[in-house]
Amino acid sequence: MKRVVDVAVSTDPIDDYQNIVEYAKELQGHADFLHCDIMNENFVNKSTYDYNVVKSINSASGIMLDCHLMVDEPANDVSKYIDAGANIITLHYEAFEDKDMLAEVITYIKKNSILAGLSIKPSTPFKEIRAFSYNVDIILVMGVDPGSSGQETLPETYDKVAEISKFRQDNNLNFKIEFDGGVNEKNAEKLRDLGVDILVSGTFVYKAKDRIKAIKFLKGQE
Repeated sequence: MKRVVDVAVSTDPIDDYQNIVEYAKELQGHADFLHCDIMNENFVNKSTYDYNVVKSINSASGIMLDCHLMVDEPANDVSKYIDAGANIITLHYEAFEDKDMLAEVITYIKKNSILAGLSIKPSTPFKEIRAFSYNVDIILVMGVDPGSSGQETLPETYDKVAEISKFRQDNNLNFKIEFDGGVNEKNAEKLRDLGVDILVSGTFVYKAKDRIKAIKFLKGQE
């Protein structure tokens, strides 16, 4: 039997931000989350949108909002994403020089009844965030270097997922594993089998002839 997981459809392939709202409305009730890729050029090589667009999406649709902050100094804006209607706020481990500050921000997110996620780039080993895994709701594994859509999954990130899944089981932890980067028809089943709970899809769903069927395929329902 296939393991059924959640799917978060990414906004990254969409350049016109008004089209993000339409995309959210189209896929609400089919995708589990809209994965809001928030980027600035001080952290990656691309800038996208901010909490104002997230607020507009939240006002116009009923889809759950999974806000992935690929920005420097994310602590400055977390409260604004909470006010905008985020359901998940995921921080990048690499964005914090002060790891005590990272712990404080994770606690702040959770105190506001928002799911707190922690993301790591492909080059960051899981051992660096093990201590945080006891307090976060989600660990987001980047399968590609953040910053552009349509890349192929880096092979070594599968091993990282397996390592995190084993650590979770061995320590009776309940965080969800999310995976973002190159998710498609070729690797979705492998990622589900490795223990991923939330698959993020940008290009695969966005460019599909039948987006709803593509989501069902990723979830393991096809």
